[in-house]
Amino acid sequence: MERIRAETLLAPGPAGTIEVLADLPADPRGVALVCHPHPLFGGANTNKVTYTLARAYAELGYAALRPNFRGVGQSAGRHDHGEGETEDMLALLAWARERWGEEALALAGFSFGAYVQTRVASRLPHPPRHLTLVGLPHGLALGSGKQYDTPLLPETLPALLIHGE
Repeated sequence: MERIRAETLLAPGPAGTIEVLADLPADPRGVALVCHPHPLFGGANTNKVTYTLARAYAELGYAALRPNFRGVGQSAGRHDHGEGETEDMLALLAWARERWGEEALALAGFSFGAYVQTRVASRLPHPPRHLTLVGLPHGLALGSGKQYDTPLLPETLPALLIHGE
């Protein structure tokens, strides 16, 4: 198994700085963007599910990036119910692909992070190679007062959906 180095990076985003935990193999073959649960309910890039997803992608050779959403950790801005977070992730992907290349792209997310990733995937000019969604919310998110309706994704997009009872 290849050695994976962990770094904390600060990337530019539409609302300011985006704090990113990066799990980096020696020679990344692509970029995996992994998003965390709802920031208003304690979600952060240190979440154990997003950590596990990122490590799995890093072991597959991807530069695995775990950003904090707006207002979490050192990330600038305020929570924007998925709108601004989507813009931030698209900006982060552009930054990351300049740094590690346009080879392969994987998207993953847990809960609110999975919702954001469906929005990101639907806005990309080319679909990601992999999409992993864990606990995808649909409908009203308890306590937030926001309706999260997941956009339809192309039927040809390879996706792994993990959801409990």
